[in-house]
Amino acid sequence: MSARTKQQQPELHWLNKTQMAASLGVSVQAFDKWGVQPVCKVGRSVYFDTRSVLENRLAHEASKQQPTSHEDLDEGSIEFEKYRLTKAQADGQELKNELARGEVAPVELQSFVIGKCLAESAGVLDTLMLTIKRKHPELAAVQLENIKREIVKSQNAIARGHELIPQYLDEYLSETAAESV
Repeated sequence: MSARTKQQQPELHWLNKTQMAASLGVSVQAFDKWGVQPVCKVGRSVYFDTRSVLENRLAHEASKQQPTSHEDLDEGSIEFEKYRLTKAQADGQELKNELARGEVAPVELQSFVIGKCLAESAGVLDTLMLTIKRKHPELAAVQLENIKREIVKSQNAIARGHELIPQYLDEYLSETAAESV
């Protein structure tokens, strides 16, 4: 303890724990939780002055105002969970803002739109062979068969297109993550 603790008589402006708690309007238990350092200890009595209480409360308020790094928080603590919730809310709001500005679109929407486009393309390819025969009757059967084979390959690729979107998305995300590192 400090040099002040060696005094044998308490000064008039010092208050014991019960008196200090009563003067502050808090319970003795609440005052104990504050962790105020006593000014002096005489026998079994502990004394406090208003300066030490004021410094303790100011330090406590200042620590509440200081932003804490999420790395300093214990996983599973209430503060950590509050941080996670706040971060998730901020991320969600940012995503909503990007969606409203038309900068992003959900994968489900993109898959739906691409699926519609692919179906329309497949329909065009279905009629392409008939259109070629009608506009170019001079083409030989071998040439028409080669064209038909290429059309079927295209139709098969289009039919698989909507199934490949998640794979292409994963590939894109891994490539952009590697580029950003």
